[in-house]
Amino acid sequence: MEQKREPFLKPSPVERIFNRVFGFFVSAGIGLGHNYVLEVRGRKSGRLYSTPVNLLEVTGRRYLVCPRGRAQWVRNAEAIGRITLKRGSQRIDLGLRAVTTAEKPELLKAYLDRFKTVVQRYFPVPAGSPADAFQPYLDRYPVFELTESRPHGEKGAGAT
Repeated sequence: MEQKREPFLKPSPVERIFNRVFGFFVSAGIGLGHNYVLEVRGRKSGRLYSTPVNLLEVTGRRYLVCPRGRAQWVRNAEAIGRITLKRGSQRIDLGLRAVTTAEKPELLKAYLDRFKTVVQRYFPVPAGSPADAFQPYLDRYPVFELTESRPHGEKGAGAT
């Protein structure tokens, strides 16, 4: 039985270098208010991985969207059920809730509209489109609501 490959747009060598440099600056506290470095433990290795992210805030709730698709940080975060956001000396430990398919269109629209200059290339829908234009693409983009951190040992985002 063939396993379905989830879509993921791999970063180019230039993008990897940019992410490292940008992540260094955000870790040092330099960046916009929505820029953080996401830290997550590897689901197999236990090693700490980090990547810069844009934090989306909508009606007082915080969300992470992975515009590249099912990146390794997404898989690790789902397995562990927690992440840390870092900016300067600030560290925030958080749990995750994978949003429902019904919630995704409005959140993807808000994400693309807010961060269009840096993420438009990952979306087949232009910024400013209505939320229902995202319907055919919902399975491409993992979206998580950030929650209060869970104690160690509790099950992750996809667990029942």
